Amino acid sequence: MDLLKAMEERRSSRAFLDKPVDREVLEKLFRLATQAPSAINLQPWEITVVSGEEKKRFSRLLVKRMKETNVSCGPGANRPLPEHFIERQRGLLNVTLPGLPENTPFQDFINEGSCNFYGAPSAIIITIDEVFSSIRLADIGIVVGYLVLAAHGLGLGTCPIGLITAFDDAIREELNISEEKQVVVGMAVGYGDPDDPINQT
Repeated sequence: MDLLKAMEERRSSRAFLDKPVDREVLEKLFRLATQAPSAINLQPWEITVVSGEEKKRFSRLLVKRMKETNVSCGPGANRPLPEHFIERQRGLLNVTLPGLPENTPFQDFINEGSCNFYGAPSAIIITIDEVFSSIRLADIGIVVGYLVLAAHGLGLGTCPIGLITAFDDAIREELNISEEKQVVVGMAVGYGDPDDPINQT
């Protein structure tokens, strides 16, 4: 795989085939992704994978929590966004809307889709030990970049998901993750559906 070509081609998948990812493929994905550089080789990330029936149950829990708390996907900004960021949001909206299922509001699709990992057969949860300061989140960003590119090279689709961090307590409890870990980001992973209009934008 040509790395520069992969960087140009890779897109987030928001519809997946009903096809599980073999354990060997996932192991190769993580072996490649964790070659990511980190400060003084701390490798501060911890990766948890949920697949199969456990992933479906996990998704139902997150969707339920999202609806109960009325949490919504947003930019995570502390003040109104400058116009150039808003313009980027409009660009996403313009290319996404034609691919949405009929009569599905964009925000509903994004919120429920995020909590359901867009129907992907596997969900990845990335955490960091709270012993680290926020500067080590840079290392998490790097490993996420390696993950999405390695997945693309293996023929997998991915979509990083931030909304689920609003339910970090429920995630830690459901997946038996230590209270000393902070949930940083989730990711849908599977075989993207090339025929779904949402993946053709």
